[in-house]
Amino acid sequence: MTPLADKDPGHPAEERLRTLLLAGLDGDAAAYRSFLAELSGRLRAYLRKRLHHMQDEVEDIVQETLLAVHNARHTYRADQPLTAWVYAIARYKLMDFLRARSRREAFNDPLDDEHELFAASDEEPAQARRDVGALLEQLPDKQRLPIVHVKLQGMSVAETAELTGMSESAVKVGIHRGLKALAARIREKL
Repeated sequence: MTPLADKDPGHPAEERLRTLLLAGLDGDAAAYRSFLAELSGRLRAYLRKRLHHMQDEVEDIVQETLLAVHNARHTYRADQPLTAWVYAIARYKLMDFLRARSRREAFNDPLDDEHELFAASDEEPAQARRDVGALLEQLPDKQRLPIVHVKLQGMSVAETAELTGMSESAVKVGIHRGLKALAARIREKL
């Protein structure tokens, strides 16, 4: 039995949390605060069991989950077990965190051989710049310019929009479509 996922509708914790949430949904701010406080403790226990090797991350996921519960509170159906609903939200937040973490770790390969750091040539970055420049030249301005300004020069979307005369959403769309086109061209060459 997990602290969060006891789906027995007659369980005292389930009933207490459900009563507090329903009172909060009816406008009782104190009951809603109590619901969030009690739920946060249960979420911490649930997440600590699953992230025993990443305890520093637990509080962030608890807060993300509480925010998601708060934002989705209007979707809770009073005839359904509360903990099953919260469990689903917590599970999705945990999966989102693990997916994002694995993507970040994929970009941080450890150096297996400290001498490998000095084995690379100065010509490689110059070659890469030329290759990227050649690929970017193949894109239309509405895709190339946003990528150059935002992704390569580090400008904000707002600054790029002002500089290019494009709307902010057009800059974002240009980046997305341009990166997608670049990826397709790179795949073609491989």
